[in-house]
Amino acid sequence: MKTILKAFAVLAASLSFAAAGEWSTDWEAAKAQAKKEDKPILINFTGTDWCGWCIRLEKEVFSRKEFKDYAKDNLVLMEVDFPRKKKQSDEVKAQNKKLDKEFGVEGYPTIYLLDSDGKKISDDIGYREGGPEKYVEHLKSLIKDKDA
Repeated sequence: MKTILKAFAVLAASLSFAAAGEWSTDWEAAKAQAKKEDKPILINFTGTDWCGWCIRLEKEVFSRKEFKDYAKDNLVLMEVDFPRKKKQSDEVKAQNKKLDKEFGVEGYPTIYLLDSDGKKISDDIGYREGGPEKYVEHLKSLIKDKDA
């Protein structure tokens, strides 16, 4: 019973963070939110505490108001992190390893736009120069192309 309650608490916390435009770390919750809100998923395979390009992308794009405002209304954000120092639960580690294998990730950052079922609708977006405005414009064009 405690395990079930704990699972629901983790799911509720993941959904509340994701609903606020923050990065979810729960794959099933992210897909459920994407279906419920009819939004694509931006999945970010990253090494938040060691990957130089990942840290740069976070600093130049993902942490910026322009990106956050767009993402809050238009995307479900999913972070698949492979840190070296930051602690993660065994469940998150296992989920991330499975997703890494499923998507055939070969380096970080690897970023895909997915439909609500978790199917790719873009090639690897990765790091892009130009700041949040250009990144958002690229995402908009990918979504527009998918819808066309």
